[in-house]
Amino acid sequence: MMNSIQYYLDIFEVTQQQLRKVAEAALSRGGDYCDFYFENTTFFNLLLKDGVVSSGGFHTDYGVGIRVLKGEKTGYAYTENTDLEDMMKAAKAASAIACGSNESRHYSPVSGEARDMYPVRKNWRDMSADAFLPFLKSLETRVFRSDSRIVKVIVRLSDSVSDVLMYNSLGELTCDTRPMGSVTVTAVFSQNGKTENKTASRSFRTGAELIDDMLIEELASDVVRGIDERFEAIRPKGGQMSVVMGAGASGILLHEAMGHAFEADFNRKGQSIFSGKIGKQVCPAGINVVDDGTVMYNRGSGNYDDEGVPGQKTYMITDGILTSYLHDRISAAWYGVAPTGNGRRENFRYNPIPRMRATYMESGNASPDGIISSVSKGIYVDEFSNGQVKIGEGDFTFFVKSGFLIENGRLTAPVKDINIIGNGPKALSDIVAVGNDLKIDNGTWTCGKEQSVPVSCGMPTILVSSLTVGGE
Repeated sequence: MMNSIQYYLDIFEVTQQQLRKVAEAALSRGGDYCDFYFENTTFFNLLLKDGVVSSGGFHTDYGVGIRVLKGEKTGYAYTENTDLEDMMKAAKAASAIACGSNESRHYSPVSGEARDMYPVRKNWRDMSADAFLPFLKSLETRVFRSDSRIVKVIVRLSDSVSDVLMYNSLGELTCDTRPMGSVTVTAVFSQNGKTENKTASRSFRTGAELIDDMLIEELASDVVRGIDERFEAIRPKGGQMSVVMGAGASGILLHEAMGHAFEADFNRKGQSIFSGKIGKQVCPAGINVVDDGTVMYNRGSGNYDDEGVPGQKTYMITDGILTSYLHDRISAAWYGVAPTGNGRRENFRYNPIPRMRATYMESGNASPDGIISSVSKGIYVDEFSNGQVKIGEGDFTFFVKSGFLIENGRLTAPVKDINIIGNGPKALSDIVAVGNDLKIDNGTWTCGKEQSVPVSCGMPTILVSSLTVGGE
């Protein structure tokens, strides 16, 4: 959602003349580049538990972060007040931090126009808390009716709206209003003395039009799907075997085990297993891996990133070849390429760094059923949690929340309490089939690389010829 420039100047009580004056102060010690990130965010949340709204809250975050770059050094300061005096102090502090370097680096203006990827019909800021209570109660009731084994339901609703103004020493002035709505439901099941729980969620950059009967039905169906298998699941024998990853939420493994290794800061510093491999084949031909900031209403999308670069779609792997890292302005200047719109930050108190948005593998040509039927012995997994990744080596371990044994081309016993262990580059090279069923998961995914930012992930069904399965 984008408004007029004057709308944002009025919110932050600044003029373009003042912005230029502060930029002059920020570069007064000889900096190469400076930028400002103004933010005005309102947050709201409600929690329904045991049939009662047990908590809720509303707060506002407001301020500006000022960054100065000089060679390899970064100076950063912020203020929660946007009057001219405080901004000048922050600019001079950032300048003093950055300008101890004798090096210089050139920063160029960014071309391209942003398009509005999250138009809003009902502004969250215009809604009262009372307006959401019938929705919360209806969702709770619908979930309880879905399964007689449910003993507890917890429903969370949260929303935020962020007004952002960005200005830099190149004279670029960009503005954006970013909505976010999220609903999460957790159900606790009890059967024969055993307890299981499952959570379903949806999160989009959209307005309060998100809250409707269709969302209730989707979440109620998701939160009970597969619960029979969870009660019946076994812990299988471990070992090396073929692994089929189901479409959708399996994309978190792609995000963690491979996506982070494509972020340009890790590669610029030689910390990634993929450092120096641009133009090299890293997986079989036909595989395309994308980080996309242009998916309409997606949680990870942005009209602009947090450096004022228009949102764009970036192919990290094209036909099996590593074709691009994920760049902010710093890494782009270092590599001599254009930034890819991946400069992101948690809020105005943080420096932007290369971060993912919506990361997924594009569909291939294989049918999901055909992929499963091609495996004589292996495992099928469709939900992961608690992953650990070593960026430098590419090694990863993920806990499997949901899956099945594959025996003679058929899904048989449900499994639990197992890990998938492997190496990112090797897992990429060992992909032998890619399904035609790409699904982007629209849950409340959040990435925690130094700072928390909203992301999403996705994947078609894929077959990896060999991974280590940690079981009995």
